[in-house]
Amino acid sequence: MSNEEIKIGEIVTGIYKTGKYIGEVTGIRPQHYLVKVKAVVKHPMQGDLHNPKKVDVPIFHERRALSFNEQTNIPMQMVHLFDGEIPLYEDSLRGALDQMKQVLQSEESDWANKCIANLLALEKDYFK
Repeated sequence: MSNEEIKIGEIVTGIYKTGKYIGEVTGIRPQHYLVKVKAVVKHPMQGDLHNPKKVDVPIFHERRALSFNEQTNIPMQMVHLFDGEIPLYEDSLRGALDQMKQVLQSEESDWANKCIANLLALEKDYFK
Protein backbone atom coordinates (compact mmCIF):
# COMPACT_ATOMS: atom_id res chain seq x y z
CA MET A 1 0.00 0.00 0.00
CA SER A 2 1.24 3.49 -0.86
CA ASN A 3 2.28 5.68 2.03
CA GLU A 4 0.57 8.64 0.34
CA GLU A 5 -2.90 9.59 1.57
CA ILE A 6 -4.80 9.75 -1.72
CA LYS A 7 -8.41 10.89 -1.64
CA ILE A 8 -11.28 11.03 -4.12
CA GLY A 9 -10.94 14.08 -6.36
CA GLU A 10 -7.14 14.22 -6.23
CA ILE A 11 -5.03 14.22 -9.38
CA VAL A 12 -2.60 11.31 -9.68
CA THR A 13 -0.34 9.44 -12.05
CA GLY A 14 -1.01 5.77 -12.48
CA ILE A 15 0.53 2.90 -14.38
CA TYR A 16 -2.06 0.65 -16.03
CA LYS A 17 -0.66 -2.39 -17.81
CA THR A 18 2.24 -0.77 -19.74
CA GLY A 19 0.82 2.74 -20.08
CA LYS A 20 1.13 5.66 -17.69
CA TYR A 21 -1.62 8.21 -17.22
CA ILE A 22 -2.60 11.35 -15.33
CA GLY A 23 -6.10 11.22 -13.94
CA GLU A 24 -8.56 12.01 -11.19
CA VAL A 25 -9.35 9.53 -8.43
CA THR A 26 -13.10 8.85 -8.53
CA GLY A 27 -13.24 5.85 -6.22
CA ILE A 28 -11.25 3.92 -3.65
CA ARG A 29 -11.44 0.14 -3.51
CA PRO A 30 -9.64 -2.27 -1.15
CA GLN A 31 -6.58 -2.65 -3.42
CA HIS A 32 -7.25 -0.23 -6.29
CA TYR A 33 -8.04 3.37 -7.06
CA LEU A 34 -10.65 4.08 -9.70
CA VAL A 35 -9.01 6.71 -11.91
CA LYS A 36 -10.62 8.86 -14.63
CA VAL A 37 -8.02 9.46 -17.36
CA LYS A 38 -7.14 13.07 -18.20
CA ALA A 39 -3.79 12.68 -20.04
CA VAL A 40 -1.32 10.08 -21.34
CA VAL A 41 2.25 10.11 -20.02
CA LYS A 42 3.47 6.87 -21.65
CA HIS A 43 1.69 4.98 -24.43
CA PRO A 44 1.15 1.24 -23.82
CA MET A 45 3.72 -1.12 -25.34
CA GLN A 46 2.74 -3.17 -28.37
CA GLY A 47 3.19 -6.90 -28.88
CA ASP A 48 3.02 -9.94 -26.61
CA LEU A 49 3.93 -8.90 -23.08
CA HIS A 50 4.71 -12.52 -22.17
CA ASN A 51 7.27 -12.70 -24.98
CA PRO A 52 8.83 -9.23 -24.98
CA LYS A 53 10.56 -8.06 -28.14
CA LYS A 54 9.45 -11.16 -30.08
CA VAL A 55 7.62 -10.93 -33.42
CA ASP A 56 6.92 -14.64 -33.98
CA VAL A 57 4.13 -14.96 -31.42
CA PRO A 58 0.55 -16.24 -31.80
CA ILE A 59 -0.89 -12.72 -31.34
CA PHE A 60 1.07 -9.48 -31.66
CA HIS A 61 -1.27 -7.27 -29.62
CA GLU A 62 -2.25 -3.77 -30.62
CA ARG A 63 -2.68 -1.84 -27.38
CA ARG A 64 -4.63 1.41 -27.38
CA ALA A 65 -4.11 4.15 -24.84
CA LEU A 66 -6.99 4.62 -22.43
CA SER A 67 -9.43 7.27 -23.69
CA PHE A 68 -10.12 10.71 -22.25
CA ASN A 69 -12.36 10.34 -19.16
CA GLU A 70 -12.20 6.52 -19.38
CA GLN A 71 -12.18 5.06 -15.89
CA THR A 72 -9.97 2.18 -14.86
CA ASN A 73 -8.95 0.38 -11.69
CA ILE A 74 -5.25 0.87 -10.96
CA PRO A 75 -3.46 -1.03 -8.18
CA MET A 76 -2.77 1.28 -5.25
CA GLN A 77 1.00 0.75 -5.40
CA MET A 78 0.99 2.06 -8.99
CA VAL A 79 -0.72 5.36 -8.11
CA HIS A 80 1.02 8.52 -6.88
CA LEU A 81 -0.07 12.11 -6.36
CA PHE A 82 0.55 14.38 -9.36
CA ASP A 83 1.74 17.91 -8.83
CA GLY A 84 1.70 19.86 -12.05
CA GLU A 85 -0.40 21.14 -14.88
CA ILE A 86 -2.48 18.52 -16.67
CA PRO A 87 -1.79 18.69 -20.42
CA LEU A 88 -4.62 18.51 -22.92
CA TYR A 89 -5.45 14.85 -23.58
CA GLU A 90 -4.88 14.96 -27.35
CA ASP A 91 -1.54 16.78 -26.96
CA SER A 92 -0.41 14.29 -24.32
CA LEU A 93 -1.43 11.32 -26.49
CA ARG A 94 0.43 12.71 -29.49
CA GLY A 95 3.53 13.37 -27.35
CA ALA A 96 3.46 9.88 -25.82
CA LEU A 97 3.10 8.29 -29.29
CA ASP A 98 5.95 10.37 -30.72
CA GLN A 99 8.20 9.54 -27.79
CA MET A 100 7.55 5.81 -28.12
CA LYS A 101 8.14 5.90 -31.89
CA GLN A 102 11.50 7.66 -31.35
CA VAL A 103 12.64 5.00 -28.87
CA LEU A 104 11.53 2.20 -31.20
CA GLN A 105 13.21 3.76 -34.26
CA SER A 106 16.54 3.63 -32.42
CA GLU A 107 16.11 -0.14 -31.83
CA GLU A 108 16.23 -1.20 -35.50
CA SER A 109 14.69 -4.65 -35.02
CA ASP A 110 11.78 -6.59 -36.53
CA TRP A 111 9.95 -6.22 -33.22
CA ALA A 112 10.46 -2.44 -33.16
CA ASN A 113 9.29 -2.16 -36.79
CA LYS A 114 6.13 -4.16 -36.00
CA CYS A 115 5.47 -1.93 -32.96
CA ILE A 116 5.91 1.20 -35.08
CA ALA A 117 3.45 -0.20 -37.67
CA ASN A 118 0.90 -0.74 -34.88
CA LEU A 119 1.47 2.77 -33.53
CA LEU A 120 1.05 4.32 -37.00
CA ALA A 121 -2.27 2.50 -37.42
CA LEU A 122 -3.40 3.65 -33.97
CA GLU A 123 -2.29 7.20 -34.74
CA LYS A 124 -4.55 7.31 -37.83
CA ASP A 125 -7.45 6.11 -35.70
CA TYR A 126 -6.74 8.46 -32.76
CA PHE A 127 -6.40 11.63 -34.84
CA LYS A 128 -9.08 11.28 -37.53
